Amino acid sequence: MHATSTDPDISCANSQDIAPPSGHYSHACTAAGMVFISGQLPLDEQGRSLADAPFEVQAGRVLQNIDACLKAVGARRSDLVQVRVYVTSMGKWPAFNQIYADWIGNHKPARAVAHSPSLHHGVAVEVEAVALHRPPRRNTF
Repeated sequence: MHATSTDPDISCANSQDIAPPSGHYSHACTAAGMVFISGQLPLDEQGRSLADAPFEVQAGRVLQNIDACLKAVGARRSDLVQVRVYVTSMGKWPAFNQIYADWIGNHKPARAVAHSPSLHHGVAVEVEAVALHRPPRRNTF
């Protein structure tokens, strides 16, 4: 599903694999060869908050949602350039770091972590990202 933009140089999209945005934004926008992924929360496919789930479940769900956003614009984890992580407890950072490392593998994009005293819906983690937008390759023989 594609969102609209008034600028022809900006293309915005929403993933059909996750809940539609509940506010005035798109899951991902592409411009100038880059993909900008909105902050993803641990929400299930119906948009229900996983705030009561263990941190590890929340972190895994957020990364699944990032995958869905990447897929919506034809990008992959290996295209990620920067990832920003917001956590409500820095004590959860080691757990997130391990879950993230298992998810991303050998690729190590730039990353930041910030403590946030509270996040929307009472969740414990939010992730936003920037990736390269690579046009589809044509076979040239």
